[in-house]
Amino acid sequence: MTGTAGAADPGFAADPYPSTYRPAPASPVLIRNANVLDGAGGRHDGADVLMRDGKIVAVGQNLAADGATVVDAQGRWVTPGLIDVHSHLGVYASPGVEAHQDGNEATDPVTAGVWAEHGVWPQDPGFATALAGGITTLQILPGSANLIGGRGVTLRNAHATTMQAMKFPGAPHGLKMACGENPKRVYGAKGRAPSTRMGNVAGYRQAFSDAQDYRGQWQKYERELADYESQQSGKRKKGDDTDAPPKPPKRDLRLDTLVAAMDGDIQVHVHCYRADEMAIMLDLAREFDFKVAAFHHGVEAYKIADRLAEEGVCGALWADWWGFKLEAYDAISENLAFVDAPAKGCAIVHSDSEEGIQRLNQEAAKAMARGRRAGLDIPPERAIRWITSNPARSLGIDGKVGTLEPGRLADVVIWSRNPFSVYAQADRVYIEGVLMYDRAAPASTPASDFLLGQPAAGGAR
Repeated sequence: MTGTAGAADPGFAADPYPSTYRPAPASPVLIRNANVLDGAGGRHDGADVLMRDGKIVAVGQNLAADGATVVDAQGRWVTPGLIDVHSHLGVYASPGVEAHQDGNEATDPVTAGVWAEHGVWPQDPGFATALAGGITTLQILPGSANLIGGRGVTLRNAHATTMQAMKFPGAPHGLKMACGENPKRVYGAKGRAPSTRMGNVAGYRQAFSDAQDYRGQWQKYERELADYESQQSGKRKKGDDTDAPPKPPKRDLRLDTLVAAMDGDIQVHVHCYRADEMAIMLDLAREFDFKVAAFHHGVEAYKIADRLAEEGVCGALWADWWGFKLEAYDAISENLAFVDAPAKGCAIVHSDSEEGIQRLNQEAAKAMARGRRAGLDIPPERAIRWITSNPARSLGIDGKVGTLEPGRLADVVIWSRNPFSVYAQADRVYIEGVLMYDRAAPASTPASDFLLGQPAAGGAR
């Protein structure tokens, strides 16, 4: 609901903490002679990439430099900047002490009113190490203690003092939901609901039912306000006294978020492992008319890969994490490849880890290898989409980043070799055409203020 009655619009998806991110001025850069994976399904060997004014201008052969700084990438590979859709950097920051445990507001099963961005610590050293792994954009999510944990935020991986100065301009919020063991364990241990999977589903349904009623109250108020304004206009013309306007419903930040999700203004991301529970969540989405952008973790996504593809739902998955709890037991290492296999399949490699985020390319390589053993030959130009354009799609920013198509933001990584080699390293990382990380000159990368004065300070190592 975007509102149609002017001041009556409650702004369910409104953002009172807008982005103040501003990229540094970018000089033109021409990368020459690289093997380019464009993120849109194309591979261009021995090609050039031209960046100007923070955007991709062209990918092709023998491009004119036009005063650009020329970078010879002979023998190296170029990809879009990598995107992680599931990170807790900043809300579970390093060092891992109790004071940094800001990811789970585990005080109620439904905390849709909390926003991860209000817990992000921009000085988390993990942002710099992620940058050294080629990460240019990432979604910071609440944890999975709750049925509905709150809003996630998409950030640019740029050194900053405030969260707002990292916030991706115009990116929609995410909504973190969780099914399965976590919520029922957390609240069952407190002697509260939910304590079963039945209770989980009842909790989602009640929350979204409340949100439907809340939206109806606002719609009723908007109708009454429109009628009131029409009647008072006639009274003013006659010089009659006007009546008091109708009173709006009381704002409920929790229900604001859920209505915005039902209206399609917030991307819904669901932590869910088992195939049967993913199917229930898809039915829940149909019942309350919202869209699931991606299932996260989903070790059994391979069992419903065709349905996910048919309904346009991405699977944000690990290459081989499994077995650490019962719902993560029935995993196969071909999971990503099988989710990718259908014509409309949308596979994503995610981290959920301050270490894993540093090597998403290697995680994707493992999934490629296991797919190959299963008879699915996945070329690099397809697999790169797992960590670029597919995550951009699930975050609602695919018109801006994720590919090297002309007009996209110039988020670019130059790799020392094929990025799906275990030996590959990010040599240079550009965000909107600005060199943000240079492996040959690590001291040029800004260090977290938390590390200043410490022996390891001076940039990512």
